Amino acid sequence: MPLLDSMLPAFARGSETAAGPVTSDGKPRRMFAICNNLGLVPDQFFPTETGRNYALSPYLSHLAEHRGDFTVFSGVSHPEVDGGHPADNCFLTAAPHPGSGGFRNTISLDQVMGEHIGHLTRFPSLTLGVNVAQGSRSLSWTGSGVMIPCEEKASEVFRRLFVQGTPAEIDQQVRKLNLGKSILDTVAAEARTLQRHVTAGDRDRLDQYFTSVRDLEKRMQLSREWERRPKPRVSVPVPLDPASPKEYMEKVKLMYDMARLAFETDSTRCITLMLDSVNSPAIELGDHMASDGYHNLSHHGKSDEKLAQLRAIDEWHMKLLTELIGGLKSAREEGDSLLDRTMVLYGSNLGNANTHVTTNLPTLFAGGGFRHGQHLAFDLERNYPLPNLFVSMLHRMGIPAERFASSTGTMRGLELA
Repeated sequence: MPLLDSMLPAFARGSETAAGPVTSDGKPRRMFAICNNLGLVPDQFFPTETGRNYALSPYLSHLAEHRGDFTVFSGVSHPEVDGGHPADNCFLTAAPHPGSGGFRNTISLDQVMGEHIGHLTRFPSLTLGVNVAQGSRSLSWTGSGVMIPCEEKASEVFRRLFVQGTPAEIDQQVRKLNLGKSILDTVAAEARTLQRHVTAGDRDRLDQYFTSVRDLEKRMQLSREWERRPKPRVSVPVPLDPASPKEYMEKVKLMYDMARLAFETDSTRCITLMLDSVNSPAIELGDHMASDGYHNLSHHGKSDEKLAQLRAIDEWHMKLLTELIGGLKSAREEGDSLLDRTMVLYGSNLGNANTHVTTNLPTLFAGGGFRHGQHLAFDLERNYPLPNLFVSMLHRMGIPAERFASSTGTMRGLELA
């Protein structure tokens, strides 16, 4: 469900207009958040020097041509987000103790953004995934803590973005939207009858439900309006989906391509991508095949053979990230590069997959009109809150948030260009 005022009262709304939040420079801003839930080999990713003149680490050397376009962080994490692998669901929510019984997630960063600016584009947000264990993992969560499923087929993402339906198909979709609204009306009416016979606590939950239903109806109304508008045209064919989860890197590349096309056509301004490495088998790396499943390799136990394969996998990730950043830099929008208007967050919920620790998270932040080219190093023992970066990202979107989850302010040391 969407962000509700009662859930996050700390968000200020005074500067919004009917058209949505206004950025400081009046330019459209975007976000692409990527989580690889098995992280990266730490000593290969983190630089040993700090500041602006740091020496690139082995992994970051693959991004050398873009070193002025990104900031790398060390000593950051989500306070009280523990539990090992379940923490991936909290990468963009920072909800504490995801492995505990009765855990309920909170709203994700992309959905907060979508609540404020989603009406400006055809799609308020896109939730993408690679090899995702459907029903158990996603980066996107509603204000009620409900998981938004990932779309894993690049071809389906392409069709949603760019393939125009026939008049009959459009009419059918509008009828479905109208039917959905009538079902919501019926369920809400029955729930109001129930409200007279439940406890005070349940009445509060039902009030939240009613608010969510009303907001969903507004979204459906906007969807009906967009159905009648022509979709943008692009000069690329429908992508061919890889047939096997072993083609992991090809899937990642295709999703990066879909994200870039979505931003180029302003079809959405918020995209998340879950790279479910935990759920990936032995994967192909060019002409070579890893000897074991991705997850098993991450539990390397300092085995030289496993570490060598992990480094090869991680280097592929860095090469694909370089291509993504380069593609966004080469695309132009009103005199700016698309990267200048797009915040790219790449990281993980695990600081070290071998030991399942959720501290010192490998985090790279590119683009978005910030002053980059630095390694911001914080305390490796008492980590700096990563949600502070989220507050800075919200501000860049023109959303005047005082805080997000366990944040204590904006990201220290990160300045606008």
